[in-house]
Amino acid sequence: MLTTVGGPVPLNSRVGRHKQRYAETGERLVAGCIPIKYSGSVPTADTVQVMLISRGGKGWVFPKGGWEDDETVEAAAQRETVEEAGVRGSIEEPVGTFSFRSNKQEHQGNAHQGRCRAHMFVMRVAEELETWPEYSERRRCWVPLAEASSKCMHQWMRDALNTWIANKGWQQQLEATAAAQQQQHQLHGSDSGSLSSSS
Repeated sequence: MLTTVGGPVPLNSRVGRHKQRYAETGERLVAGCIPIKYSGSVPTADTVQVMLISRGGKGWVFPKGGWEDDETVEAAAQRETVEEAGVRGSIEEPVGTFSFRSNKQEHQGNAHQGRCRAHMFVMRVAEELETWPEYSERRRCWVPLAEASSKCMHQWMRDALNTWIANKGWQQQLEATAAAQQQQHQLHGSDSGSLSSSS
């Protein structure tokens, strides 16, 4: 069943840790989304695009943040996505749970010592907001699915994306597309070389 995002646009991001959820084993619980859209009417690996966000030029990531004790994990993922990326839509499916260690200074002295567990979902974007709580701090971009993994800075996020790709059965299609692009690039390169040598 799809979970939709709607209602008024939030004016501010949630702040503070007093409602933060933690796992029984101590990890800080996080929720986030892989925002997607399709450029064609048929959902395929070649028509899907993925949104990545960046803060201060530190690299491209998926929107995510703390899961708080007054919301479901799906609601937390939706909230973080609109706060950080300024997009809303429908959660199509859960991707899985991924462990990582935060390098943020404020997390290092806590009992969890930066250990986090992220619940990731795929969101099919229906609305891109012109302004959102963190629009002055973040950039966002759409990239083809074939390029998204290489652009994403965190290994655990690449693992989440690759898990979704595997669940959709799209690995072979992406590999075939990459091989065709590489072959085309080589052909263009050899053509350029031939032209250069004959001039």
